[in-house]
This record gives sequence, C-alpha cells and structure tokens, in this order.
Amino acid sequence: MFRIMTRPARLLLTALAGLLVSAATALAHPHVWVTMKSEVVYSADGTAIGIRHAWTFDDMFSTFAIQGLESKQKGVFTREELQPLAEVNVTSLKEYDFFTHAKANGRKTSFVEPKEYHLELKDSLLTLHFMLPFKAPVNTKSLDLEVFDPGYFVDFQLAEKNPVALTGAPAGCKLDLGKPQEMNKEMAQRLAEIPPDGKIPETFGDQFANKIRVRCP
Repeated sequence: MFRIMTRPARLLLTALAGLLVSAATALAHPHVWVTMKSEVVYSADGTAIGIRHAWTFDDMFSTFAIQGLESKQKGVFTREELQPLAEVNVTSLKEYDFFTHAKANGRKTSFVEPKEYHLELKDSLLTLHFMLPFKAPVNTKSLDLEVFDPGYFVDFQLAEKNPVALTGAPAGCKLDLGKPQEMNKEMAQRLAEIPPDGKIPETFGDQFANKIRVRCP
C-alpha cells in the first residue's frame, strides 16, 4: 500500500495500510482518510483509456508522511522534492490493485502501472495525483468503477463538490455516482471484536465502495 519515506535511512513504513506502528493502533479502523476526485478519461476515438485520481489525505497522515523530508524552504515542498515519495507510493499501490476496480459491460477490466504521478502539498494536506490507464482502451456502453480498500484500513470518500468528471467522453454519456454506506452499530461492533493481531475480512471493505457508473449510447 502507500508507504512513507523518512530520514535518514528512508525507512519504508506501511502507511495507507493502517499506520500500524503498534498493536494498540490495530483496534482503530480506518486509520487513514482520503477525499477523492476522479476523471474518467477518453481518447479522440471515444474509447475510455483510464481514470485520473486525485487523493487528498487527512491532516494526520499528511503531517506524518513528510516528516524527515528535506526541502529548500522549511515547511514548503516543491513537486520535485516530493517526487521520490510519490514514486514510492504509486509503486506500492500495484500490490493492492490501486484500490480501483473496473468492469466493462460486466466483465473485469485490468489496469497497467500509473503514469503522470506527483504529490502536492497545499494547506498542510498531501494530494496524490496519478493517471491509471486501462490495459487496453475500453470501447463499451457500460463502465463501472469502484474505489475502496477491502481491509478498510483506509476510508475513501468522494469530494463534496465535483467529485467525478468525464473527460473527452462521447456525446450522450451519462455519469452516476454511488456513495459508500454509513457505518452502523452492527458494523462497528464487528470491527471492535477483531483482536489487535487480527485481520479484517476482505469482504468487509467493499461495503464502503465508491461507485462510478458511466453509460453511453
């Protein structure tokens, strides 16, 4: 999952998986909160070529992530100074399928490695930008995307304003969004019953999936 680089050894710590620095923290779920904006990107021939994500992390994670990173101006980081950390993060995402799942006409569609990635620090919050291309361009009338962490160590939420856009889509394509369900008492109880060294069932996190549906004529 996402990882953090710290000085001097550039120690790689699992962060988006939960910031598991002690057994005690394992009782808290989720560990990291992400506000997401996404674009479904189309080419000139009308095929979908990928999804461009912008994931803004919560203030605690953002502060922890940049600890030990060097910059010319204290507290201010350029894109170039953050790029090594961005590379570590997108490389780590591959193992977890980038938390992004797609189906075209009901059939699973794969992604290849991210490109055009960088980190941005604004108002003390880190945002990871990256383009996630489909393995092959998708020419379909029905495209369904879900973003979630199966283990629910990270909570993804769509931004309140303009969370998803269609870029270059054919005329007539319509976008529909489905937000995750809210945590109820039964779900909270299930999380509380998991021991410190336990693992959340992978089927738990998909209940909190953000759903992006595109229908084209």
